[in-house]
Amino acid sequence: MRYGVPLILVLVAVVHALPLVGVLGAGKLVQLYGTPVQDAGVELLLRHRAVLFGLLAAFMGYAALRPELHRLGLVAGLVSVVSFLLLSWLQRGSALSAPLVTVVRVDGVALALLVVGLALHLRRSH
Repeated sequence: MRYGVPLILVLVAVVHALPLVGVLGAGKLVQLYGTPVQDAGVELLLRHRAVLFGLLAAFMGYAALRPELHRLGLVAGLVSVVSFLLLSWLQRGSALSAPLVTVVRVDGVALALLVVGLALHLRRSH
């Protein structure tokens, strides 16, 4: 499984790169999340969030190519995915839009991949 960790990092990097299109404005944010963005401040924050996701995706993609960064890339992905899943779980009484439910499901798959990737990494480093 020499390519297991790099492949997982690339796959999760792609998942994190998808929201980058939100930087293009409120219309793209509505497509991504199914929630209207009517406040200019909220739009700014969500567009900036899109940039940060792109940065995280770029790092994870780079980490896939550098074995010495595998652990850090996996941890960065885990922090991102677990924090979102935890926040969505804490908000479970609220109705989420269909696109946000999809994000929760995709992040659930990403979490499973990252756990497998971390297990592979730890097994290989011992």
